[in-house]
Amino acid sequence: MTDPRSDAIGIIGAGAAGLITAYTLLQDGFKDIQLLTRDKTAGGIWAEERVYPGLTINNVYGEFQFSPLSMPETSGRPTGEDMRSYMSTFADQFLKDRIRYDTEVLNIKRNNSSDGWLVEIEDKRSRTRQVLRYAKIVLCTGGCSSPLMPDEISSATAKSSGFNGLVIHSSQFRSQMDDLLSIVKPVEANSPDSAGRIVIVGGGKSAQDIAAYLTNEGRKVSVVFERADAVLGVTSPLPDFIRRSRFLGIMSPHSELKTRLERFLHTTWLGSKIVHFVWNTITSTSFDALRIPKDSPLRHAHSLFWGIRTNDEGVLRPNGFHSLVADGKIELVAPARVTGYGKDGRSVKLSDGRTLDAAAVILGTGFTSSWEGLLSEKTADELGLSRHAPADVQTNQWDNYQSLRDPPSFQATSKQQQWASSIYRGLVPYKNIGRRDFAINGAIFTTNNGYAFETFSHWISAYFLGDKMRLPATPEEAFAATERNAEWLRKRFPGMLLWTNESYSSNLAFFTWPQVVDEILEDLELPSLRSGGNWFTWPFRVIHLTEIATLREERDAKRLRESR
Repeated sequence: MTDPRSDAIGIIGAGAAGLITAYTLLQDGFKDIQLLTRDKTAGGIWAEERVYPGLTINNVYGEFQFSPLSMPETSGRPTGEDMRSYMSTFADQFLKDRIRYDTEVLNIKRNNSSDGWLVEIEDKRSRTRQVLRYAKIVLCTGGCSSPLMPDEISSATAKSSGFNGLVIHSSQFRSQMDDLLSIVKPVEANSPDSAGRIVIVGGGKSAQDIAAYLTNEGRKVSVVFERADAVLGVTSPLPDFIRRSRFLGIMSPHSELKTRLERFLHTTWLGSKIVHFVWNTITSTSFDALRIPKDSPLRHAHSLFWGIRTNDEGVLRPNGFHSLVADGKIELVAPARVTGYGKDGRSVKLSDGRTLDAAAVILGTGFTSSWEGLLSEKTADELGLSRHAPADVQTNQWDNYQSLRDPPSFQATSKQQQWASSIYRGLVPYKNIGRRDFAINGAIFTTNNGYAFETFSHWISAYFLGDKMRLPATPEEAFAATERNAEWLRKRFPGMLLWTNESYSSNLAFFTWPQVVDEILEDLELPSLRSGGNWFTWPFRVIHLTEIATLREERDAKRLRESR
């Protein structure tokens, strides 16, 4: 029997998920590993060409590193530059000569003449194309690499409408920053309206960070949004037993309530009252800590409990977005939506009928799926990767969850109906479950990417090695599991699947990432609940990366025992 470690593996993407997946596979003895990225440097969203001044990490849980390499301590929240440096160091130290940069992946398809995959690429510098052959593929392109620009306000629409200003997506801010600052001059104290206004569309983290940076550079900035992201703010850093434990996880219901405490919190009237009291208190104290007035549109935000659109601001920063808003230096135009461009060539139209003068527009409008264009419709269907309409049959198996009573309402338009993913565990398309030659990392929406992605990489490596693990016996069983999870996500996070894209929502493991990681460890037949503690202390035990640093050795030992 051929040793699977001799197989060539292509990893599409060199962001966090791609880097740690490649590292784990190499540690497991796979020798022929190659990462493909269209970027010039490693890091994905933290690549050098994407990181701009003022960018801060928005990882709700706070940790974004891997067990093989510690991250230098910082005095405050890690910045985009901190993350760029960390990812670059990781790539240089562990994956030297394994990453092919400036490489656009054009198509991925199964090799019909033999086993494996064909990947068509184009070198962005020479514009030459070639086809690469791999036995296995790991798709690690994530959900924040393909900009979403709504048609009515896109740069193409701006041009056709005669708009004279610059229109860019937030992902282009780093590359276009110098041009933007030269076009829009600083505000002068004696004539604040003469310099021109930069309109930023969106109420999310990127929009806020960019608004703060431009304001600190002396530019006039207005931020237009319908609803702001939820926010976590504190007057002083929270203790680790709250901030870096399972506390928020058990306060957020999971599809499986495995402990007595979780069942009490989410299936009893009293427990539900405690859960919502905790989240309501966190919400109100966060607004107060960030100096957000009672009548501010920033309080018209998504729910911390019901949603996944959350910014973790931590302690108020003197030159940060919320401080600048409180000081009257950033104008909020909300609730409103930009619907197009004015006929005068220097304004945008708003949903409430107003117009807003604009010298430049930055679209913080999110991202579309990074899988579009990589796989043909035929290949996606063969894998079981295509999204589909939810099943008509609802099991109502979570009706006993008292904490999920009275969910917020939402309206789905004809163009954006609810949909379901069929990716088992968020890691393998269901139709391919038995072939063990295609996997995905980085598509699970989680708040601790470092810990989660590293654990997922061990699942993928064991899967490729053919190790004994807990898996569905058939594609039909895998599909049933994905349908159950899709139903859970629609109940747990109403309307959120209208906002996310397929390449970053194969599962929504937000505050419940510890529970999801436990399921992955149990698939590997390894111990879960690794932070320990007794019946009283376990929710408050700090979770450390050291808990998963020995997963390879544990898997090797398990494999050896099974071979005897």
